[in-house]
Amino acid sequence: MFTQSNRPLLSKCSRQLGLFLLYSLSSPFFSSSATDLTTPGLSHEFSASLDEVRQAVVAIQQDRIIHGTLVFDKEPILTGAETVDSTPIFDPWKSPGEVYYKIRRNAIAPRHFFESADIGTIAVRYVIIPVSQDRTRVHVDAVYVETSHKVAHASDGSVEKSELQEIKETLDNMQQAAMEAADKRRRAISAELVRQSYARQKEEESNRITTAESSEQDMQKEIVSLRHELERRVKAPGADLKAAPFQSAASLKTLSAYTQVVVLIVTPHWLGVETPEGQHGWLPEAQLEPLP
Repeated sequence: MFTQSNRPLLSKCSRQLGLFLLYSLSSPFFSSSATDLTTPGLSHEFSASLDEVRQAVVAIQQDRIIHGTLVFDKEPILTGAETVDSTPIFDPWKSPGEVYYKIRRNAIAPRHFFESADIGTIAVRYVIIPVSQDRTRVHVDAVYVETSHKVAHASDGSVEKSELQEIKETLDNMQQAAMEAADKRRRAISAELVRQSYARQKEEESNRITTAESSEQDMQKEIVSLRHELERRVKAPGADLKAAPFQSAASLKTLSAYTQVVVLIVTPHWLGVETPEGQHGWLPEAQLEPLP
């Protein structure tokens, strides 16, 4: 016979039984065909092409980590995940988009899944949906299913949020690397153009000397003219020599007014220069002037 003190325990057991039946009926392991567990998931739209986002998602899918959850406190990173083409935990995706899966088997009551218990499998689904040529949406779902009781537990959003953050950081790193590579190519092209221009000038100078039989005085004038083309001096009150052609780049040293520098690389707004001490760096073109 239940007393007044037994009622809270009875109420708790009734709630747990109701949740178990609800999860059991909705679980793919209790039906003849897989039934997709309804989870809100999380979505994020990235300013990147479909190819770029796909590359970032696949990198996270294959990193062997379930982000945003853990099993033991002493092991804050849950490793051992594997990529799969599909999983019965989710129904086959029928809407537009590309779908990728990652699962972690034998996870013991992982954190951040509602009322998780026992040993089971964590499944993460990534859906990549193109929005426009340079915008792509990614939707992430995560669910944990117990192996023995077949009870499904939805994520509280921590896994989805962490997986999306990892995708964002990977995409940011890829885009930064691409920008740096493009900048390196531009600087290489600029350097080559300067080299070719200087080579042409030297060849033309040699031809003029050979054909015109100019006097030593004329030759000195030509040399001075060429020197004026390749050298500049710093305008007053001076300028900071930068490590890269950006205002935010680190300053290597401060050049005093009228310091003469040799131009090595020409870009639309910046010049790669060499100081009298042989140090290389970048100066804004507006802070330089021709030699007098």
